[in-house]
Amino acid sequence: EQNGANVAYAVRSSATTEDLPDASFAGQQETYLNIVGLHALREHIAKCWASLFTDRAVAYRIRNGFDHRQVRIAVVIQKMVLPYASGVLFTADPATSNRRVLSIDASFGLGEAIVSGLVNPDTYKVRDGDIVEKKISTKTFSLQAKNGGGVAWQEIASEQQNHPVLTDTQILELERIGRRIEHHFGSPQDIEWCLTDEGFHIVQSRPITTLFPIPASDDGENHVYISVGHQQMMTDPIRPLGLSFYLLTTRAPMRTAGGRLFVDVTQMLASPESRSGLINTLGQHDPLMKDALLTFMSRADFINGTTPGEVSRPATAAPQRDTEEPNPDDAPALISELTNEFQASIDALKETIKSKSRSELLDFILEDIQRLKKILFDPRSAAAIYAPINAAIWINENVNRWLGEKNVADTLFRSIPNNITSEMGLALLDVADIIRPYSEVVAYLENTQGDDFLNGLEQFPGGVECRRAIENYLEIYGMRCVGEIDITRERWAENPSTLIPLILGNVKNFKAGESSRRYRRGLREALKKEKALLDRLAQLPDGEQKVKETKRKIDIIRKYGGYREYPKYGMVSTYFVYKQALLREADALVERGLIQDREDIYYLTFDELRNVVRSFELDYRIIADRKEAYVHYGRLTPPRVITSDGEIINGRYNLKGLPKGAIPGLAVSSGVIEGRARVVLSMENTEFGDNDILVTAFTDPSWSPVFVSVKGLVTEVGGLMTHGAVIAREYGLPAVVGVQDATRIIKDGERIRVNGTEGYVEVLGE
Repeated sequence: EQNGANVAYAVRSSATTEDLPDASFAGQQETYLNIVGLHALREHIAKCWASLFTDRAVAYRIRNGFDHRQVRIAVVIQKMVLPYASGVLFTADPATSNRRVLSIDASFGLGEAIVSGLVNPDTYKVRDGDIVEKKISTKTFSLQAKNGGGVAWQEIASEQQNHPVLTDTQILELERIGRRIEHHFGSPQDIEWCLTDEGFHIVQSRPITTLFPIPASDDGENHVYISVGHQQMMTDPIRPLGLSFYLLTTRAPMRTAGGRLFVDVTQMLASPESRSGLINTLGQHDPLMKDALLTFMSRADFINGTTPGEVSRPATAAPQRDTEEPNPDDAPALISELTNEFQASIDALKETIKSKSRSELLDFILEDIQRLKKILFDPRSAAAIYAPINAAIWINENVNRWLGEKNVADTLFRSIPNNITSEMGLALLDVADIIRPYSEVVAYLENTQGDDFLNGLEQFPGGVECRRAIENYLEIYGMRCVGEIDITRERWAENPSTLIPLILGNVKNFKAGESSRRYRRGLREALKKEKALLDRLAQLPDGEQKVKETKRKIDIIRKYGGYREYPKYGMVSTYFVYKQALLREADALVERGLIQDREDIYYLTFDELRNVVRSFELDYRIIADRKEAYVHYGRLTPPRVITSDGEIINGRYNLKGLPKGAIPGLAVSSGVIEGRARVVLSMENTEFGDNDILVTAFTDPSWSPVFVSVKGLVTEVGGLMTHGAVIAREYGLPAVVGVQDATRIIKDGERIRVNGTEGYVEVLGE
């Protein structure tokens, strides 16, 4: 009333859940522009309040885990700015996440048209004061304020439709304003602006909540980082204690960001020799990561000592390892020696750690990790791991050249001995064999809930035997779980009920003796393939030498290939011993009132926990804040490759001749299979049918028991020698990994075809 009845206002929401560090809620409530008159103002204030409960706002809160009852809203009334032009300014490029590139969208008229996606704006990109990109769109309409209130579309004169909205001077002025606002708030900003004859007006600024954090470095130099999670088949966020243990165990130059681990490969890329080895190895493991690095190296003088285009695509992707090829005849003794040494060290650890507590326990663990590292990085172990990898690559390349057959080594990996991970899946089939005859036990397992189900087994005929079978399985494999590289993840031994759906699936879908039948079948197929391959090679020129060389490589695969899975098994076994001891110490902290729950220690780093145990002092807000951050990190998609500018580089597959509509990936286990897609994000509470193909984000060794129930495998993450690929080959499952967005593109229940020889997936329909 004081400003006059004919003044125009904007009516905008300000909810308690808006513009948070991890969720912006942008556009979830309504905005009303050019509202004139007191009656209209009151009416639109009410509408703005009511918009807190539109379908859109309710769905957004559900998706982000916000309680509807805790949300409040106020209405902000602003005097309208009637602009010549308006738009949105991002102080980090939304397309690449590069924090040094500022992006501007601009159009004529009111900015609501851009925010709502109703017009094609001009786009300008600025880097360090230089305009590096301009995209001028054809602008046929603009949203304008009407006399007397409200807004309306207005046609833009033809001579102005392709005219730039902003001049270069205005673009650079807007960049300076954006950087000042970003500096003020301390984070990249999403800014709405208007331009009048008086200059720029800033209407709103909110944090950009979708950017993946940048791994920290303190030297001011440019860095390139690659994801550990994509190599370890675990792209979920890891809690601080889990990150600490992995950092203490590794020798690689790692950093953390967004609850994930990244390796700093800057120095490796700076050296021509190590650069070639890195890119070759990544080409075998993850072609998308390799292509991203090649793209990056070809266009940017980002790293000291390199020039654009310096790296060519290698002809071979064989891992470069300074290890002499071991003798196949030495394999039984060497593998037995390595596994026995590891198991003896775990047994000794279990006994020694019992007497440790408080600071002595933390100090002991820190010292014992050095023993673990010595075992993990034993050169003998490295030779045993990489020999079958190199042998398989040699066979695939040469047999394809000599005989025109692709990926022949896949069949040679079937039913190889000493693979602790494939044995884990077969062993659960044996557990099902013991349970299957006892119908009352089966019925009990079908209806039981809770972690104490083992105690109830003994009331049924055969229950004692069934319980013993499950406990014996847990004794060997109970330290495993999904995401097991994170020490804080719940293990099967901590929650045995996780195994119930898998056991029941085995009881239902298989007959007694399935474990041995599968192993014998795989062994027959491998030996048959070996004989056929050597017979064909013998007919070629210089066939005798080809047979001799190939036979040696096959022997290396068959005798050393299974050991690939053991070091990780030993590592997670050791981690579980540490974890049990630390949780006992956490119980003491709960008793003292320092933490509320024993699992609160998961949100402290190892050094922080060590200090808490020593001092009995803790600011609990640290844990509360990190719990919130962990939830936020879970909503972010980790990149394969990211730079210290925050730029995310996405690689592409270079496959040719794909069928129309096929989804490309990496072929890791030969064969073609059609079946029903089972899109699964968690292995618990999932049943599989006879013709199901598993489609999931990633699989680590804990998924091995699931593999016995499916006909094929598709994952979003993985490489030739990641655990899922290894087990798929051993079980003879056609598999394609590294299929981007597979769980989103492929719908549960659709019929799909998996081509594990060429490396693609086809969606065939319902």
